[in-house]
Amino acid sequence: MTTEVRVPTLGESVTEATVATWFKKPGDSVEVDEMLCELETDKVTVEVPSPVAGTLADIVAAEGETVGVDALLANIAEGGAAAASSDAPKAAPKAEAPAAAPAKSGDNVDVMVPTLGESVTEATVSTWFKAVGDSVAQDEMLCELETDKVSVEVPAPAAGVLAEITAPEGTTVDASAKLAVISSSGAAAAPAAASPEAAPAAVPAGTGHSDVENAPSAQKAMAEAGISGDQVTGTGRDGRVMKEDVAKAVAAAATAPAPAAPVAAPRAPVAADDAAREERVKMTRLRQTIAKRLKDSQNTAAMLTTYNEVDMTEVMALRNEYKDLFLKKHGVKLGFMSFFTKACCHALKEVPEVNAEIDGTDIVYKNFVHMGIAAGTPTGLVVPVIRDADAMSFHAIEQAIAEKGARARDGKLSMAEMQGGTFTISNGGVYGSLMSSPILNPPQSGILGMHKIQDRPMAIGGQVVIRPMMYLALSYDHRIVDGKGAVTFLVRVKEALEDPRRLLMDL
Repeated sequence: MTTEVRVPTLGESVTEATVATWFKKPGDSVEVDEMLCELETDKVTVEVPSPVAGTLADIVAAEGETVGVDALLANIAEGGAAAASSDAPKAAPKAEAPAAAPAKSGDNVDVMVPTLGESVTEATVSTWFKAVGDSVAQDEMLCELETDKVSVEVPAPAAGVLAEITAPEGTTVDASAKLAVISSSGAAAAPAAASPEAAPAAVPAGTGHSDVENAPSAQKAMAEAGISGDQVTGTGRDGRVMKEDVAKAVAAAATAPAPAAPVAAPRAPVAADDAAREERVKMTRLRQTIAKRLKDSQNTAAMLTTYNEVDMTEVMALRNEYKDLFLKKHGVKLGFMSFFTKACCHALKEVPEVNAEIDGTDIVYKNFVHMGIAAGTPTGLVVPVIRDADAMSFHAIEQAIAEKGARARDGKLSMAEMQGGTFTISNGGVYGSLMSSPILNPPQSGILGMHKIQDRPMAIGGQVVIRPMMYLALSYDHRIVDGKGAVTFLVRVKEALEDPRRLLMDL
């Protein structure tokens, strides 16, 4: 039985693609979901997996050909028997491109970049836990990748000896790149791949000095732009230059006379004695992303902050009364975050614009609350999202916060767990902050800043009494949230916390 391999859906308004690389040739065995080839569109690179297990019978669309959506790419003979197709001998030579992706061959197993998450296209190799020649067990951690948001550990797909490292520490790799080769037979690597120090020569991508063939559309784009492969840094497999790499190089050349704008003002001259005692450390990708997103937020939103204070007496009394019973029944501690989350969900129902976002000239109102809870980690600030927090109980919220907070500190959060938030709570009080103005987490339109609880004298009923007080700060996007709505929101949060019974009666 023969199964057809066709061009998958390429995306909205994309009608054709170029066959960039075949990873298999006619006669090769393939597994279900094993990558057969790579297609290149104007915007993205698309990998085509095998729909069934069997043998690649013939290749219909060779490398360099332009195909439309649902076009026939190849045929797979199920059951392991090679198809006696007359097209196979013709397609085989075309499939043997100089840059054919290294598949499993003999006793060697390729270590590829794992799935990085939605919209994440590249990562930086931060740490190798093994060196060339080291023995590795299956699922043992080989290296750690760093993306814009999270760290990703790469396990060994098979047991054996680490024969080759193709992406040394500091290398930026795309989502389909090869990281290393494991020799499952235990044999050492070929001399050319004997040490990680030799690898960087092959990693600088897309240069004319490499034997990797560039994507056809990239070659055409370079010819039209009048630039050579030496001027373009490739991000494709094995340093292959893609069309978007050429576009980036052309854009960079156009702005070359003006130096890249620094994140901060140029440093003042430093005395030689002081310079010798300084330490310069490159910003991690996470820290660079945090810096960029926060600055973009300031530059985009019409951000304003309003303040209030809340008497925490009732919440603290309620917590002290039931915390032991709560822990015994639900297995999690009763903290203040569940009260604040519930209070914010309650207030967002009355002031929905704080839970909305701007999309062009439209306002998108969210009829749900995906609550972002900002968490400080050793590598920087992350915001895990508790989905449908408005429909959760106190103990479910506390369990979700505890679980996601622990995984955030360990760097185990996935990209999906940090996307889709509609409102954010940031608790600077745990670090002793008395007052601050939080910055919006785009595209959200509101963020609540919590602060430390401090005993202060308050005038109540004509008398001065000491009460545990907390300052609250709501930063909001004034483009869609008016002052009245912002103040109303903050007052509703204050009322719910000062009299938690209002939450039960939806008042």
